[in-house]
Amino acid sequence: MNMNRKKAAFAISAAALLVALCAAVPLSMLMNHPIQRGSGSLLYIDEDDTEDSVCTKLEEQFSARRLTGFKLLASVKDYKSHIHTGAYRLSAEETTLQLFRKLNNGHQTPVRLVVPGVRTIGRMAATVGRQIMADSARIASLLNDSAYCASLGYSKETLPAFFLPNTYEVYWDMTAEDFVKRMKKEYARFWNRQRKDKAEAAGLTPVEVCTLASIVEEETANKSEMPVVAGLYLNRLRIGMPLQADPTVKFALQDFGLRRILHKHLETDSPYNTYKIQGLPPGPIRITSIHAIESVLNYAHHDYLYMCAKEDFSGTHNFAHTLAQHQANARRYQQALNRRNIR
Repeated sequence: MNMNRKKAAFAISAAALLVALCAAVPLSMLMNHPIQRGSGSLLYIDEDDTEDSVCTKLEEQFSARRLTGFKLLASVKDYKSHIHTGAYRLSAEETTLQLFRKLNNGHQTPVRLVVPGVRTIGRMAATVGRQIMADSARIASLLNDSAYCASLGYSKETLPAFFLPNTYEVYWDMTAEDFVKRMKKEYARFWNRQRKDKAEAAGLTPVEVCTLASIVEEETANKSEMPVVAGLYLNRLRIGMPLQADPTVKFALQDFGLRRILHKHLETDSPYNTYKIQGLPPGPIRITSIHAIESVLNYAHHDYLYMCAKEDFSGTHNFAHTLAQHQANARRYQQALNRRNIR
């Protein structure tokens, strides 16, 4: 039997089935009753889903019990040949016909994607991979491809500057490549002329802004303090003074839980150890928040050159103009560490 005859036979069989069902049950009852019980939720259809697995998900996740009409429509419309991936919000009142049209036409519901501010690309990929259809391993593999990163204009070291932590509205079935394209679009939108001009006025490129912002964010969790810290580091950069930022030492050692920086740590040979290198490290030490980036672009103007964590462990800092003032602040902090037996 050739293809045309097969299609004709299929159509005749489907029509016969429809006639038989309509004789037993009014078609309006099959198509117009709500297909599920309870409140609405999202139905996720993956790349490997089939007509049968979609029906199983409807039965198991949405307590759908009357799928005769859905299966009839699926048979007549040959749904199994063009199943659309995606996330579909189903309401408790949705009829069989409405549901089928939504799935058959691929009218998926946008979902919220949270891109986190984290310390590594791997952790970011893992978090994103739990929210969209793209596998986290595929995202990580793509972002670890040096040639692919170079095509975006980044290296392994500068790539964290490419991502802007935020909540985005996306379609759940986006691929790893789609995710990167969306991030590129958001990056271009964020780095408008006004922000680029502010970066240039500070003597920095956008990547350098993100690099400094990552240090600022690791240095303080106090948002109101971030512009002050950014201004301090910019003061150091302008006079050629090493940044001497403890978070870069932790990054060089890959020991983020280190609570007390000792002299031996400062001797670490690494392009990220700002006690030994001049200027900024090769790239950001984390995927930094938009707030931290804005804090660098809108840094506080002052003449501080030194900072030391406050001895009350409030997470804020004492700032100083002179080395003598800083040393006094540092002694108080060291004494507080000793009292708490923090080594």
